[in-house]
Amino acid sequence: MKIKHRRIYFILFLLVMVGLAVGLTLYGLRDGVSYFYSPTDVKMGKADKVRIFRLGGVVKNNSAKKNSGGIDFVVTDFVNEMAVSYHGLPPSLFRENSGVIATGHLVKGDDGTTIFVANEILAKHDENYMPPEVVKKLKESGEWRDDGTGNNSGQGQLNNNDKKNSGGEVTW
Repeated sequence: MKIKHRRIYFILFLLVMVGLAVGLTLYGLRDGVSYFYSPTDVKMGKADKVRIFRLGGVVKNNSAKKNSGGIDFVVTDFVNEMAVSYHGLPPSLFRENSGVIATGHLVKGDDGTTIFVANEILAKHDENYMPPEVVKKLKESGEWRDDGTGNNSGQGQLNNNDKKNSGGEVTW
């Protein structure tokens, strides 16, 4: 066999091995991918009903209720709402009318309604921060007002023209 042919076979072998390694890596990571959806996306059926995903929006005022071992609340993007149930203690910055991202899956409730069962809750970390995914969805729904700085930091305010902004804190 000529050196030229050996070199071509070696390059082909390397390409096949690299392709195989990339394919196996992507296959292994497929369960680790967590998609972000708003309540409107979930209602439109964009969220996978079986897999784990992230639900983001704002905790609706007067919706947080303690249950046995956790909390039930409603996440809204001011177009649609989604009931959320979380078993455990919520983060200390968890408040009503505040941004939240919950990781979990959909479950049919006893009454036939769909409930998002969260296994993790991420709350905003200061009074001005809102997760970029939530800001994007709120801007799309027209419920976001820019803070006037022109930066894209995720800071701004909810456009609560007719909504009472109490910023209610859930007490334990």
